[in-house]
Amino acid sequence: MKKHRLFVTFEGIDGCGKSTQINLARRYLKSCGFKVTCLREPGSTRIAESIRKILLHKQTRLTDITELLLYEAARTELVQREILPALKAGRIVLCDRFYDSTTAYQGYGRKLDIRMVKMLHRIATGPVKPDLTFVFDLNLRTAFTRRGHQPDRLESQSRAFFNRVRKGFLEIASQESRRVKVVDASRPPEEVFEQVKRHLLRKLRRQ
Repeated sequence: MKKHRLFVTFEGIDGCGKSTQINLARRYLKSCGFKVTCLREPGSTRIAESIRKILLHKQTRLTDITELLLYEAARTELVQREILPALKAGRIVLCDRFYDSTTAYQGYGRKLDIRMVKMLHRIATGPVKPDLTFVFDLNLRTAFTRRGHQPDRLESQSRAFFNRVRKGFLEIASQESRRVKVVDASRPPEEVFEQVKRHLLRKLRRQ
């Protein structure tokens, strides 16, 4: 199988279809002969999955700073135990959420200081930064109808909160347009993936 070091993250508000797209990307890249590691945030390690349960349980009550620090703790576990080893082995790493989600949800959504949030990202991830990030943009009405399950603690936040989160993702994309690609997630999944595939192939050719 082909060795190719690449770190790609999939972002957007809940219900945007990013999990569908990461699975399509995984299958496509594996069919092309690439070694692929697929992860999620928070999660994908024993400790990070335990933190995920705390963060998403509807009965959990956390201060905004506690919530932020728990996300960063789960992230550093994921980076050290899964992402770095996979990249060193020459694999393509696909991750369902990474630090842009924390910037959007805790920074813009919770209105925490963005500079502080980004400083904590640097502590948690060290030199690890996505090579390519997709933000799947979708209006709130459609996103909410796509969820198809009982909302967890984060998904239960107000419409105003999710408006701030969506705007946060778009602001991140405008600030880092070379890394972050905004994809119209309102179209059928196969059409959305054509956009994803185009950016992936372009990035792979440049590596």
